Amino acid sequence: MLNPVRIVSTVPSQTELLSYLGLDNELVGITKFCVHPEHIYRSKTRIGGTKDLDIAGIRALSPDLILANKEENDKDQVTELSKTFKVHVTDVHDLPSALDMIKEVSRMTDKEEEGRNLIDEIQRGFDELAILSSSKSVLYLIWKNPWMSVGRDTFIRDILSRCGFKNVMDHETRYPEVDLAHVTPELVFLSSEPYPFKENHIDELRSQFPLTQFHLVNGEYFSWYGSRLVGSPRYLSGLIDAIQP
Repeated sequence: MLNPVRIVSTVPSQTELLSYLGLDNELVGITKFCVHPEHIYRSKTRIGGTKDLDIAGIRALSPDLILANKEENDKDQVTELSKTFKVHVTDVHDLPSALDMIKEVSRMTDKEEEGRNLIDEIQRGFDELAILSSSKSVLYLIWKNPWMSVGRDTFIRDILSRCGFKNVMDHETRYPEVDLAHVTPELVFLSSEPYPFKENHIDELRSQFPLTQFHLVNGEYFSWYGSRLVGSPRYLSGLIDAIQP
């Protein structure tokens, strides 16, 4: 067991996971986007953003372990940090890989029992999730100017599919730009993050999709792949109930 006593987390969902596992005291550095839980956001040293880490600030914290992510962090910065510190880079693209990440982080931090219990609770919640009775196509928007969505190889897409939604951008990978004139979704989801979509954006899109049903959705339940997954099935169930009769 590594059993680190000083941990820097460069990924918001993994920061929340560390706190859930009971590692508040070990967690010494977080990014400015690590807003959950609030007591961690308010009390820990912030070391820049996920894509622009404060390398000098991290060095000053002398961490035993740095948690990073292949997608969320800059490769060059992670490589630089790896020359001096133990850096564990996670790669999460669907629910199984998220559960594998939780298992591995729990093992590395001597929290295996807590990790197993968390994994069991998440798995049970998704196993019991009642999906749409009839699949509906959805355009999941994450950005504006330009409009951007999610491709077939993303964590968000995996969560959508587990609810019975069909992603209209499955012909693309990662986070593609969208030509709204070339998609005809039954549903449009406007995520709360990374772009903070509001009601006025629905009004803006209605002329393009007059027959489409719009929903502002909490992006954390679609894209945060740590302990927040405990609450995802309940949130998703409520969304499904709101969509189907």
